[in-house]
Amino acid sequence: MILPKVRDPRFITIRRGGTLTDSDHRLLALWAAACAEHVLPLFESVQPADPRPRQAIEQIRVWVRGEINMSQARAAGGHAMAAARDLSGAARHAAYAAGQAAAVAHVAAHELGAAAYAIKAVRAAAQRGEGERAGRLECRWQREQLPEAIRELVLDDQRLRNAICWSVFDC
Repeated sequence: MILPKVRDPRFITIRRGGTLTDSDHRLLALWAAACAEHVLPLFESVQPADPRPRQAIEQIRVWVRGEINMSQARAAGGHAMAAARDLSGAARHAAYAAGQAAAVAHVAAHELGAAAYAIKAVRAAAQRGEGERAGRLECRWQREQLPEAIRELVLDDQRLRNAICWSVFDC
């Protein structure tokens, strides 16, 4: 579970009654894509012939540019998550990160799903006893990628949803 039971209006676009601007929505999508892409090799090393997670990351960037609609990006996210189904560990989490990133087009709050699954992927790929440390380093890397315009929003979201995101944002 990565989404709260009650939707935060800061992650709902203005045209749908929230306070999120389209430009900030796009920044959230790009940040989620960066988080997912950072761990994509963990999937591709196990499933090199499966393009679905990479395509999902590409599709969210295409959505940001306005070249496809939300439904197309969301569908790509679903395909990435389907790529995860028969896997376990780091590869599974990396595919889920890509799926969550593409889903940001539909629900902006999926941005934390991409980040959380990326951290879980890094933890799972780490050598025995190094998972927590690797996860903290990944969390810090992600925070360094945050555009200033959405930095406080995402950091507050991490604080509020850390417990439902497997407490991966304690970094």
